[in-house]
Amino acid sequence: MSLSPTQTSAHSKIRVALNRQILNNSKFRAWLFQIAVVSVLAAVLGALASIAAGNLARQGIATGYDFLARTARFEISETLIPYSGADSYARALAVGLLNTLKVAALAIVFATVLGTVVGIARISNNRLLALVAGMYVEGLRNIPLLLQLSFWYSMLTISFPPPRAAIDWVGGIFLSNRGIVVPSLSFGPYGYWIAVSICLAFLVSVATGRRASTMQERTGHRPIVWPYSLSIVVFPIITWLALGMPFEFELPVLHGFNFAGGLRLTPEFGALLFGLSAYSSAFIAETIRGGILAITKGQVEAGRSLGLHNGRIMRLIVLPQALRIIIPPLTSQYLNLIKNSSLGVAIAYPDIVAIGNITINQTGQAIEVVSIFMAVYLSINLVTAGFMNWYNYKMALVTR
Repeated sequence: MSLSPTQTSAHSKIRVALNRQILNNSKFRAWLFQIAVVSVLAAVLGALASIAAGNLARQGIATGYDFLARTARFEISETLIPYSGADSYARALAVGLLNTLKVAALAIVFATVLGTVVGIARISNNRLLALVAGMYVEGLRNIPLLLQLSFWYSMLTISFPPPRAAIDWVGGIFLSNRGIVVPSLSFGPYGYWIAVSICLAFLVSVATGRRASTMQERTGHRPIVWPYSLSIVVFPIITWLALGMPFEFELPVLHGFNFAGGLRLTPEFGALLFGLSAYSSAFIAETIRGGILAITKGQVEAGRSLGLHNGRIMRLIVLPQALRIIIPPLTSQYLNLIKNSSLGVAIAYPDIVAIGNITINQTGQAIEVVSIFMAVYLSINLVTAGFMNWYNYKMALVTR
């Protein structure tokens, strides 16, 4: 059945109106744009993958992650877990990951404490103290971190004598260009259980403190919590006694051209830890200063009217309020610190990047190893950002 010219014209107008309505829909245009972008990115990535696969095939380099199970055949100078050259590449990369986590976690703590002190000093009424803090901030944050790491590493290796002429400080503590060696305390195979007991006691202490604060807000009376706080000391001691009091004390001894035994702080680790902490603390100090200055002077005056001195006003009134402003930019500084820890490869610190570079040189699996780098740093930063976002949510003001 054929349509008349009038009906055909009416259908054409309906189709045009529908097309215009669809194109004018903002949600439809947003989805259409996103699908187009994703399609272009997928095509580009597919083309790059095809080119890379062809180049690797022509060079006779196998692809995949099977190399992780092969023997690494190289030693690592600094490890948190047992490792030898007979272990696999996967374990070697795990050692590097732990070294990265160790230096990043410690640097975050030190940088936060140092940055808070410097940030408060910058707004001090003492002009000399504020001037020194300002010079610290402007000096450190305007010098590239790589240069600072090289400087501190050179200072640590040049300032101290070789191991055979090491400085015997006190109590078996030796200082040399191979690092600082101190006596070590070990609990043998039961150290894990003692560490678990310390963590459990700490969690109990924190939980009871939070419960006491909640009860104080509700009733105005704070329950006694000091017996639970003592569990941090008492519970590990009870665990240690129950395990038969394991105890090993090891003194460092000069063996050949280096020290054997004891606990050693290497120049590479020391330079990276100090450089990261100092550099990041300069940025954190400015974040702290900005957060404090954002609090109105009326809050300080209210504290003084209650008879509080400046220290208590800062600790009880200003900092808790400034923390809500400080947390978001502080999160960015933590993420930058974690990523900057990869510069430790420049001073031979055995982090995951340094060990990964050795793996690339031995296996040729550059794409796979770099993808591991990306996955590791992405995972660490996502976990850090997630925790800081949760903490920011907990600290946010609750309106009624």
